Amino acid sequence: MRLLPYGDRALLAEVDDNPTVLALREAVATEPGLLNIVPASRTLLVEFDPGLTSAQAIRTALTAADAVPRPMSAGPLVEIDVRYDGADLRAVAGELRLSGEEVVRRHAGATYTVAFCGFSPGFAYLTGLDPALHVPRLPEPRTSVPAGAVGIAGEFTGVYPRSSPGGWRLLGHTDAPLWDSSRTPPALLTPGTTVRFRPR
Repeated sequence: MRLLPYGDRALLAEVDDNPTVLALREAVATEPGLLNIVPASRTLLVEFDPGLTSAQAIRTALTAADAVPRPMSAGPLVEIDVRYDGADLRAVAGELRLSGEEVVRRHAGATYTVAFCGFSPGFAYLTGLDPALHVPRLPEPRTSVPAGAVGIAGEFTGVYPRSSPGGWRLLGHTDAPLWDSSRTPPALLTPGTTVRFRPR
């Protein structure tokens, strides 16, 4: 792990993989004086209140957590109904030399973890995708992907919470509300959440 100062109110931890990011996040979440913890693919940003703690205290907590790795506890389970009728399902199946049914079986058969959020409010990057389904993004992104589209790209799968440009391969769609500003928290999927997709 590499720890870098991020201004005078935060530290950035750089690690080798996302499970380590999530384990560190869970391990330091109860430290006093924390303002925000932001996981990404291989980094964890820890923002703190200098009036309540110090960079050294946060550094010590992160170092201790990294030195004694522990399995991350399973987050809350969210099940999402999906109609596997995506625009790229047939092309993905052909590229991978699988049937469309096998692509659906593998995608819906996995258990995913929300690694981090970004791109747009409510967009969660889910890890746990079957390696047999790893495909690159489209060479040219679409100018508009419909809200609820379920896609894959590289090692991740995810759901577009609103209509937006995007380059992921679309396997299906869901009516689940991924972002609702009247809900607490507004995002249905937050880091650490366990996710399963149910074919409909």
